[in-house]
Amino acid sequence: MTITPLQANGYTIHFGSSKYEELNQLLRDRGYSKLFILVDTHTNDFCAPLFLSELATEIPLELIEIEPGEEQKNIATCVELWQILTDLGADKKSLLLSLGGGVLSDIGGFVAVTFKRGIDFIAVPTTLLAMVDAAIGGKNGVDLGHLKNQIGLIAVPKMVLIEVNFLSSLPQNEMRSGLAEMIKHGLIFDKNYWLLFQDLSQLDSDYLEVLILRSIEIKNSIVLQDPTEKGLRKALNFGHTLGHAIESYFMSEPDKTSVLHGEAVAVGMVLASYLSAKKGLLDWESYQTIKSGITTIFDPIDFDENDVDGIEKLLIHDKKNEGGTVQFVLLTEIGKTTFNQSVEKEWIRAAFTDYKT
Repeated sequence: MTITPLQANGYTIHFGSSKYEELNQLLRDRGYSKLFILVDTHTNDFCAPLFLSELATEIPLELIEIEPGEEQKNIATCVELWQILTDLGADKKSLLLSLGGGVLSDIGGFVAVTFKRGIDFIAVPTTLLAMVDAAIGGKNGVDLGHLKNQIGLIAVPKMVLIEVNFLSSLPQNEMRSGLAEMIKHGLIFDKNYWLLFQDLSQLDSDYLEVLILRSIEIKNSIVLQDPTEKGLRKALNFGHTLGHAIESYFMSEPDKTSVLHGEAVAVGMVLASYLSAKKGLLDWESYQTIKSGITTIFDPIDFDENDVDGIEKLLIHDKKNEGGTVQFVLLTEIGKTTFNQSVEKEWIRAAFTDYKT
């Protein structure tokens, strides 16, 4: 499939057959002193061989490997990476390339733009979630303890390279995690795109590639209109206010099994859709359609009363809050949102109750 590169806000997203040619041309043109490729143990084994076979450069190259997982996404890991870059002789003309999922996309960009007041970086996402979300839009950062994405900044890479063949090594739960963000793009922006997820039985590699491209187009279109999240870009947080709180809660509780980002956001979207209907913004039939569609794809997460209490307490740390008020992104219809919405506290608990029925 021939795909024209997408122009983003100060960089290009390369998706088609010429993507490696474009990367190699950039490496030739920019005159980098060294190339550092950030991987985790999974991407080093399953993605680096393919990627390196397509790389054509004489720039000195170093692979830096870290352990996988959200628990690595913190300032301590950044300190280690800054020190490794220093020890390996990185300078202002060095390039850092992240070859990995959302964690590596987020942390790689953050490390690059803060090292020596900023070196160039490139994102090569290897998970579905990173391809359609984390690597697109220029958000970089780390967690603060168990609180998601509290430290970070917006800075764009020199390019993003999408290689769908990397997905062949991805477990099914990781694939579903990425689907959550794609479903979100339909719910906030494109009802027809949302409808494509009502039957995933035809989801072969060609169909998936089309869906990925459309998701990237949607997110990129929103970011182009509002790069720094002053208005429209807030819509991309649909499902994330409660989703991030759920994810953080399950990370912080030692007797709980952690949930993936997309799994938590899937629940968050059901809850936010309930709140949209409860507030009279969304009709109840649309809410039921959303709930049914999402819960068909994602296994339910069990919440008891203590869990809901803990999740509610974490909402105060959401980045969208203003003046101590929790701000939600809600739906007015499938494909359209409104943001900066407050809701009654008891509605949140009612949303969890409804989710469980």
